[in-house]
Amino acid sequence: MKKEPILCVKNLGISFSQYTKGLRKKELKVITDLDIDLYEGEILAIVGSSGSGKSLLAHAMLGILPHNSKLEGKIIYKGKEITQKEKEDLRGKEIAFIPQSVNFLDPLMKVSSQVQISIKDKNNKKSIQRSIFKKYRLDENVDNLYPFEISGGMSRKVLLSTALTSSSKIIIADEPTPGLDEKSLMEVLKDFRDLADSGCAVLIITHDIEAALKIADRVSVFYAGTTLEVASVKDFKNGGKNLRHPYTKALYNALPQNGFKSIKGTQPLPSELPKGCLFYDRCDIPKSECKNKRPEMTYIRDGMVRCLNAT
Repeated sequence: MKKEPILCVKNLGISFSQYTKGLRKKELKVITDLDIDLYEGEILAIVGSSGSGKSLLAHAMLGILPHNSKLEGKIIYKGKEITQKEKEDLRGKEIAFIPQSVNFLDPLMKVSSQVQISIKDKNNKKSIQRSIFKKYRLDENVDNLYPFEISGGMSRKVLLSTALTSSSKIIIADEPTPGLDEKSLMEVLKDFRDLADSGCAVLIITHDIEAALKIADRVSVFYAGTTLEVASVKDFKNGGKNLRHPYTKALYNALPQNGFKSIKGTQPLPSELPKGCLFYDRCDIPKSECKNKRPEMTYIRDGMVRCLNAT
């Protein structure tokens, strides 16, 4: 029997209120019909180009969207739809967040103290913090420094340490690896894998498809504010022949080791979304019905895909 996800996002929609010339209020929808499932013991990687909705999804799950936003759909944790207040209560406790920007570090607090806050073992906070700092080659003198006194790469390691020393059931990591040297990158990826193997649910948002394929179990592909495909990592093997959506195949073929093949066009802006398939203008196998019909998410070959041509 298939286990239930610890967290579900169903039919997520996010729009922002904007004022145009003449102070006319306009709703700009940037995410439409977005779905994901997170399972304990698994790493789900979310990939896609800038503006596809990856970070907004994380902010919606954590309840940190700006005040001019409107949220539609459901966010379900342990089988129960959660409110804004419940998101705030879970944040930093059962759900840990590794933000994209190192500016999330408290500028008025020593970095060691910021990591120790997330450690529940009151008797060993210092030793646990020092142990992970040592692992990431952060010397003891770093413990007494403030964020402005350390480099961007070191700040990134501090942010990672904060989440990795927590006892959270879910870890959401938004672009966690930029600025890391190759050795640190591999260590961090292994740490995420170890967390998942110990029962944690890990969501990694990244542009680095190669890194995602090294540790993830499944990959969710975002495009223009929606999910186009959810595939197992094994579907990316054998030249990506088992992938279902043309955009996912294009991402895979754009990797340097796969020939770095580009495709025509660009991702549409939220204000210029087509009526039908969001990928229609860039697809090399479009049908006439794709122009006016928005595909539903369909289960095909043990994966999910939003494409009328998928088989």
